[in-house]
Amino acid sequence: MSTDTTPRAPTAPDPTTSSSRWVALAVIAVAQLMVALDATIVNVALPTAQDTLGFDDTQRAWVITSYTLALAGLLLLGGRVADRFGRRRAMLVGLTGFAVSSAIAGAASGFTMLMVGRALQGASAAMMAPAALSLIAVTFTDPKERGKAFGIFGAIASSGAVTGLLLGGLLTEYAGWRWCLYVNVVVAAAAIAVGRRALPSGDGHKTTIDAVSGVLATGALAALVLACNQAAPHGWTSAEVLVPAIVGLVGGAAFVLRQSRTPNPLLPLSILADRRRATAYLATAISVVGTFGMFLMLTYHFQVVLGYSPLQTGLAFLPLNIAVVASSYGLGSRLMDRVSARAMVTPALVVAAAGLGLLTQLEPGSGYLTLILPAEILVGAGVGCIFTPSIGVATSGIEPRQAGIAAATANAAMQVGGSIGIAVLNTVAVAAASGYAGTHVEAMVHGSATANAGAAIALLVTAGVAALGLRPAPATVGSEQTGANR
Repeated sequence: MSTDTTPRAPTAPDPTTSSSRWVALAVIAVAQLMVALDATIVNVALPTAQDTLGFDDTQRAWVITSYTLALAGLLLLGGRVADRFGRRRAMLVGLTGFAVSSAIAGAASGFTMLMVGRALQGASAAMMAPAALSLIAVTFTDPKERGKAFGIFGAIASSGAVTGLLLGGLLTEYAGWRWCLYVNVVVAAAAIAVGRRALPSGDGHKTTIDAVSGVLATGALAALVLACNQAAPHGWTSAEVLVPAIVGLVGGAAFVLRQSRTPNPLLPLSILADRRRATAYLATAISVVGTFGMFLMLTYHFQVVLGYSPLQTGLAFLPLNIAVVASSYGLGSRLMDRVSARAMVTPALVVAAAGLGLLTQLEPGSGYLTLILPAEILVGAGVGCIFTPSIGVATSGIEPRQAGIAAATANAAMQVGGSIGIAVLNTVAVAAASGYAGTHVEAMVHGSATANAGAAIALLVTAGVAALGLRPAPATVGSEQTGANR
C-alpha cells in the first residue's frame, strides 16, 4: 500500500463524464445567477444604504450603473481573456474577484468606496459571464443535453434580475443592506471550491488581447449612458446630453474602425455579419430593455403608490420570476431542438409586448391581481422563450477559438440593453410625468404607463425584425440540424 501523502492539486474532470458535466453546469449556473441578480439586488436596499452613507439622490443611480457599465463595457475584453487563458481559469479568477469586490462594497464607509466595489464587481462579472456561456457550448455537445443546459442557463439568466429584487428585499428587511453584497462572498467561495474540481480544463488559444479596444468600448458605452441619464434633468438638446452623446458615438465609431483594421480584433466583425446571430443579439438586448424598464417602473409603483415594503415588493415580482423559469426551462429548452428559433422568438416578443401593453393601463387605483399580475405572467412567459433560443443561436456555428467572444457579445447585448434601456425609459417616464396635470402620484403613474408603452412598441418592432432576421440559413452539407440553427 502506498504511503505517499503529498497533497495534490485537484484535477479537472473528464468533460465526457455525464455527472461531471452536470456538476460543472451547477457551478456555471451559480456564477451566472450572481452576475444577473447583482444588477438588481441593491435596488430595494438603496434607500437604507443612502441613509447610512449619506449620499444624495443624484448619486444613487450610479450605485446600479457602476456595476452594469463595468460589466457591459468589459464583457468583450472578458471574452477574449477567456479565449486566451482558458475558460476554467477565467471563471475561477472571476469568482475570486467577485467575492473580494463584494466584500469591499459591503464594508463601504462612504459613497466612493461603494462605487469602487460595485465597479470591481462588474469587472469580475465580465470575466465570469463569457466563460460561463462558452463552457456550456464546448461541454455539452449532444443536442438534447445542450438544449437542457441552455434551458437551465436561460432560466437563470432571465430570472436573475427578479431573483435579485426578491433577495434584496428579504436581506434588507431582515439582515441589513450590506448583506445584499456580503452574500456573494459566501456563494462565490462555495462555487470556487466545487468549480476547482468540476469545471472542465482546456487550454487557451494563442491570441492577443486588444486593451485599447476594451477602453474604447467601455468609454463609449459609459458616455452614452451618461447622456441618457442627463436627459431627464436637462433635456435631450442640452449640452449635458449632447457632449457625452457625441463622445460616445465617436468612441463607438473608433471602436468599430479599429476592429476592422486590427489583425486580432476584440470583436471580430464577422460575428456580427451573420444575419441570424446579429438578430439574436438584438432580440436579447430589446427584451432586456422591456423587462428592466418594467422592474424600474413597478418598483416605484409598489413602494410609492401601493405602499409596499421592500420584502413585499420582492414578493410582488415573484410570479414574474416563476413565469420566466417555467417558460425558459419548461418550454424553451424542450422546443429548442424541435422548432426553429424564429418560430419561438417572434411570438415570444409579441407575448411580452402584450404584457407591457397591459401596464399602459396603470392607474393609482389599479389592483395587483387584476392588472399587474396578468402583465407579469405575460412578460415572464414571453421573455423566457426569447433568451433560450437566442443564446443558442448566438453561440452556435462558431469556431471554438471564438466561442468566448461570441458568448461575451450575447451577454454584452443584455447589459447594454439594460443600461441604455433603463436610462431612456426613465427619461420618457420623467418627461411624461412633468407635463401631466394631476397629483404627484397620478403624474408618476402616467409616466410609468407611457414608458411601458414605449417598451412594448420596441418589442413589437423587434418581433418584425426577428421574423425576417431569424429565417433559416441555407442548408449545407454536414450542417448541424438543431433548433438552434434552423
